[in-house]
Amino acid sequence: MNAATRHAPDRLPVSDVDLRLLRVFSTIVACNGFSAAQDSLGMTQATISTHMRHLEERLRVRLCERGRGGFFLTDEGRQVHEACLDLFGSIDHFQTALGDVVGELSGTLTFGTVDAMVTNPSLNLHRAIAAFHRRAPRVTLEFDVAAPQVLSQGLLSGAYQVVLMPAPSRPVNTRAQLLFHETQKLYCGQDHPLFGVPDFELTPDLLARQSFAGRTYMPRLPICGIDFDWRAATPHMEGTLILLLSGAYIGFLPEHYAATEVQAGRLRGLAGDRLSFDDPFQIAYARQSPSRAALALTRAIVECCVAPG
Repeated sequence: MNAATRHAPDRLPVSDVDLRLLRVFSTIVACNGFSAAQDSLGMTQATISTHMRHLEERLRVRLCERGRGGFFLTDEGRQVHEACLDLFGSIDHFQTALGDVVGELSGTLTFGTVDAMVTNPSLNLHRAIAAFHRRAPRVTLEFDVAAPQVLSQGLLSGAYQVVLMPAPSRPVNTRAQLLFHETQKLYCGQDHPLFGVPDFELTPDLLARQSFAGRTYMPRLPICGIDFDWRAATPHMEGTLILLLSGAYIGFLPEHYAATEVQAGRLRGLAGDRLSFDDPFQIAYARQSPSRAALALTRAIVECCVAPG
């Protein structure tokens, strides 16, 4: 036995049982607690606790704290969870690659997009997903809704294989295609002081004095020439809508997403002819070795989308 062998660190062999326990752990983290993970796992809280105890005994570390103080990961737990993401991502990639080799689309495809896409008349995302499922019925589609910066980072890390997101910039080492432009307009709720003010009285100075609800991922720069007073921020359109309906803020929403509330009289567009902008959207996927499933979903989305003008 040479010196390198004598001093090599012990490696923990990973069995099928360990993989099942690690998947339980990953689900608990994703659900942020034992109780919240019961439905996703189809297990009682007592069974989940037993699995976690066995995993911690197997790894000989404490992975998380749970109790009256809430659920949170230990430092070791965070490291194990990051390793789990890499491990299961590699397994999914292997299954997809194997499906490519044998000529069928299979495995898991991770797709992410921002919220408020269902009302977008340019996208027809539901039709694209139906077309993809017809072409690849054996592929398990994991569909996530997240903020643009999460989607961009996830595409780089491999957490997502395909993303649909605003396109001010394209993540490095990816391919992207412009799909459409989404019109964003300024709105306020029916209980806001500006709701009944005529458009010609909505001067930049007046609007700049109102509490503004922006996006957490947007730079706090003037929009449409107005330096808004940021008093709230959210990464999602639904969060913005709730803030506007409170009557406390003004803010931008996609025109298609706000249409129902405008028709119901709960929202009002503010000087839409001069206080609006077009947000370009792109579909993006990894530049190197994208799976056939990722290309198939991308193709379906492009085919079902109304081309930008």
